[in-house]
Amino acid sequence: MKKFLLAATALTTIGGSALAADLAVRRAAPAYVPQVVAPLYSWTGCYVGGNAGGIWAKSEWNDTVFGSFGDSTASGGLGGLQVGCNYQAGAWVFGVQGDYDWASAKTDSTNAFLTANFPGFGPIVNHTEIKSIASVTGRVGYAMDRFLVYGKGGGAWLRADHSFLIGGATVANSSDSSRGGWTAGVGGEYAFTNWLTGFVEWDYYKFDSSNPTGLVCVPGGCGGVFFTNNVGVKETVNVLKAGLNLKFGPGGFAFGY
Repeated sequence: MKKFLLAATALTTIGGSALAADLAVRRAAPAYVPQVVAPLYSWTGCYVGGNAGGIWAKSEWNDTVFGSFGDSTASGGLGGLQVGCNYQAGAWVFGVQGDYDWASAKTDSTNAFLTANFPGFGPIVNHTEIKSIASVTGRVGYAMDRFLVYGKGGGAWLRADHSFLIGGATVANSSDSSRGGWTAGVGGEYAFTNWLTGFVEWDYYKFDSSNPTGLVCVPGGCGGVFFTNNVGVKETVNVLKAGLNLKFGPGGFAFGY
C-alpha cells in the first residue's frame, strides 16, 4: 500500500509539472497581430481650386525720344482660380497648370521729365493700375508622401491701365492693354485629405515693352504737346499667394476611399 501511494504521488507531481510547463510555454508564445500599412499618397490626378494673395508690380516708363519717364511700384491684392493635372513617377511629380487672377493694384508717380519741361500744366503723373494676371506653366516637383515641393515656369499675360494724369484727370491712356511675358515660381503643397490640398507659392513675372504702349490723348487732353505714342512701359511683378485645390483622380474626390 505504501508503495502504491508513493507511486501515485510521483505521477501526480510529474503530471502537474508537465502541465505547468505547457501552460508557461503557451502563455509565452506571442499572439500574431497583423500590421496595417497606410498607403502612400499619390499626386497623380487633376485638380481645380482657388487662391488669394498679394501683388507687387514695378512699372518702368520709357519714351523712345526723351528717355526715362520714371518708375513706380503698385501693390495690392489678387484672387482667382487655378486648374491643372499631375502625374507622379516615383517621388517625382510632373504637371501642367493654368491660372487666372483678378488684381487690384494701383499707383501714381510724378513724371519728372514732363513736369519740368511743361510747367504750365502743373504736376504730370504716371498712373498704373494692374487689373489681372494669368499664366500657363509646367511644374516639376518632389513628393515626400503628402508634402510636395515644386518649381514652375511658362508663359504669362498681364492686363493693365497706363495713363498720364493732370490734376487728377486722365489726359492720355492705354486702357486695358494686354501684354505677354514669362513667369517662374516655387511653392509647397500639402495634402490634408485624399481629395483636398493646400499650397503656398511665390511667382515672378516679367513683361517687356519692346513696342510703345500707344498712349492716346483723350478728347480735350494733351494739347498736342506730349509725344504719347512713343511711350513704353515694362513691368516686373512679384506675387505671393496661398490656395486650396480639390483633387480628382485615383484616391481623389471622385473616387475617394
